[in-house]
Amino acid sequence: MTEAARRLAALKERFGAGRFVETNGARLHYARLGDSGPPLILIHGWPEFWLTWHRNLEALAEDFTVYAIDLRGFGESLCLNTRDDTPLTPAVVSADIAGFMDALGIERAGFAAHDVGANAMQTVARDHPDRVAALFFFNCPHPGIGKRWADPDTIPAIWYQTFHQLDVATRLVGYNRDTIRIYLGAMLNGWSHDPNCFDADDLELWVETFSRPGALARSFSWYKAADAGRRRLMREGPPRDLSTVTAPTRVFWGAEDPIIKPDWAAALADVYSDIRIDLAPEAGHFVHYEQAEAANREMRAFFGEKLSA
Repeated sequence: MTEAARRLAALKERFGAGRFVETNGARLHYARLGDSGPPLILIHGWPEFWLTWHRNLEALAEDFTVYAIDLRGFGESLCLNTRDDTPLTPAVVSADIAGFMDALGIERAGFAAHDVGANAMQTVARDHPDRVAALFFFNCPHPGIGKRWADPDTIPAIWYQTFHQLDVATRLVGYNRDTIRIYLGAMLNGWSHDPNCFDADDLELWVETFSRPGALARSFSWYKAADAGRRRLMREGPPRDLSTVTAPTRVFWGAEDPIIKPDWAAALADVYSDIRIDLAPEAGHFVHYEQAEAANREMRAFFGEKLSA
């Protein structure tokens, strides 16, 4: 067992991870911390898994019963289909989240979500409005971005979204632990305000997790499933038939995110009836990790009001 594996095992015990539910053709792994407050479910992005919330879990568990999920195909969550070929679309994630809640007897919850998770949670909020008490988004890809995905200044930054769809991507990035370390380190620190935000110890936890057999390919599948919709936005712009999301929504967007641009946040107000949007200073793509104290303060205040109502 590697030192990273030993440390990961200790953190799983500390944060109540190593739990699973089976639903919608998947075996979903999650951590749970706290047991006296209303349910709060955390949904990660890419390249992440449940442990991306380790700077938030204990603070949030003071007020809430907190669940940090590995999305299907990420971390320790797997499709039960041995071929593992179910497309990782927002609709699939939506069904997974509803099934997860059913399995644990959660009727309604607050959700904090980032990146891929925030993208998918918009579908959850529309598919299951009665299950979503409140939403908190960090750096949220959304349909209102539209043709801006194809802006000349954006295309160089999102090259990886096309690269991940190539068969050679998994072979190159997953060649060995060193190549995984180089690639994920470039993303995690390159997209952060502080280029040393993810230290060597934490980076090894990411390497350990994404070195699991098939882990990279499964995480890359989000980009394959999302490609047709992304190209449609580039060609046609935002859809005109999106229903309004009525759940109270708070957005805390990294002011220096080089991938999901902060000026894209404003368009969320077009389809959310109760929304507040703020920028997080000195934060890039991973606000909850880079500025954990501020993120925890904002989440506790928001959900403390909305989940107690």
